[in-house]
Amino acid sequence: MKSENEAGVRRKMTSVFERYLTLWVGLCIVGGIVLGKIAPGLAVKLDGMSLFVNGAPVVSIPIAICLFFMMYPIMVKIDFASVVKAGGNARPVLLTLFVNWGIKPFTMYGIALLFLGVLFRGFIGADAVDLVKMPFGLDLAVGVAHGAGTVVLHDGVKMLQVPLWRSYFAGCILLGIAPCTAMVLVWGYLAKGNDGLTLVMVAINSLTMLVLYGLLGGFLLGVGRLPVPWQALLLSIVIYVALPLAAGILSRKWIIKAKGEKWFNDKFLHILTPITITALLATLVLLFSFKGDVILGNPMTIVWIAIPLFIQTMLIFGLSYWWAKLLKFSYEDAAPAAMIGASNHFEVAIATAVMLFGLSSGAALATVVGVLIEVPVMLMLVKICVRTQSWFRRK
Repeated sequence: MKSENEAGVRRKMTSVFERYLTLWVGLCIVGGIVLGKIAPGLAVKLDGMSLFVNGAPVVSIPIAICLFFMMYPIMVKIDFASVVKAGGNARPVLLTLFVNWGIKPFTMYGIALLFLGVLFRGFIGADAVDLVKMPFGLDLAVGVAHGAGTVVLHDGVKMLQVPLWRSYFAGCILLGIAPCTAMVLVWGYLAKGNDGLTLVMVAINSLTMLVLYGLLGGFLLGVGRLPVPWQALLLSIVIYVALPLAAGILSRKWIIKAKGEKWFNDKFLHILTPITITALLATLVLLFSFKGDVILGNPMTIVWIAIPLFIQTMLIFGLSYWWAKLLKFSYEDAAPAAMIGASNHFEVAIATAVMLFGLSSGAALATVVGVLIEVPVMLMLVKICVRTQSWFRRK
C-alpha cells in the first residue's frame, strides 16, 4: 500500500486558526488599538496585577496565565520518549541544533542591528525612546546610565529609557534565539516531511532551550548594550518553558495511562485548542492596546521590524536546505530540518519580552510582528520545498 506521500495526497491545515493566523493577528491589532483608545486603563490595570520584588513588577499574573495556556498544549502534544529514537537519524537533528544555536542567534543579531540600528533608524526615529522595565534586582538612582538606557521615574516606578530602535532590536534577538517547537509540526506536515523526525527535533530543541535560551539571550542582549536582567531571564525560562514542559510530560503520561492514547489524541487535545487560541489572542490584544499610539503615529513601524525578520527567515531556511542537500539528506528529512530553524517559537519570545521589558515595550511589539509574518512566509517556504523535492533523494 502506498504511503500518503507516495500517493501524492495533498496535506492541508485542518484548523481555521492555523489557516488564518495572520488574519487573527491583524484583527488583534485593530482590536487592541480600539481597546487602548476606549479603555486606556484596562491593559495597564491588568498588567499591574503582578508579582512585585523590591517594589518592581516582575511577573504579570494575567499574562503569565495566558502564556502558560499558550505553551502547555505544545508541550503536552510531544512524546519526549521519542527522543531515544533519534540515534538512527542523528544527522538532521545535529544540523538543526547547529543552525538553531550556532548560527541563527548571531545572524539575527547582525541583520536586526544593520536594518533597525542603521538603515531604518531614521524612519523609526533617531531620537525616539521607549520605557522598559528595570532589570530584576537592580536598584539604580534616577538619572544613572545603564547600558544604552537611563533610569527615569515613570508614574512613580523606576524604568529604563532606551532608544526605541534598541527596544525593537531586543525583541528580534529574543525571536532569533527561539527555534520553533509548535507550528513547525504543521509546516513539516504540509511539506510532506518526516513527521516522526519533526517530533524528535521539536523534543530535543525544547530540552536544549532550557539551557541555551537564557545563556544566548543574556549574552546577545549584553553585547547590544541592552539591560540584561539575568534573574528575570532565568525566571522566564522556568515559568514559560520548564513549567509547561514538566506539566506536559507528567499530564501526558498520566492521561494516557488513565484514558488511553486514542482518547488523549481524539478528545483531550481538541479540548485544548480553543483555550490556546483564546490565550494567544487575548495576549496580542493587550500588547496592541499599549502600542496603538506608536502604530498610529508611525504605521510603517511593523514594516521596519518585519523586513529584517523576513530576511533572517529566508537566510536560515536557505542555509539549512542547502546543507541538507550537500549532506545528501532525503527530502523527507531535509524539509523539516530546514523548517525548524526558519520558523520561530514566538510564544516563548513574547513571554520573555513581556517579562524582561514589559507589556508596553517595543521589544514585546517586535516579537508580535514575528507572529504576524509567520504564516505567509512559512507557507511560501512550504511551497518551495514541495516544488524542489526532485533535488533530493526519496526514502
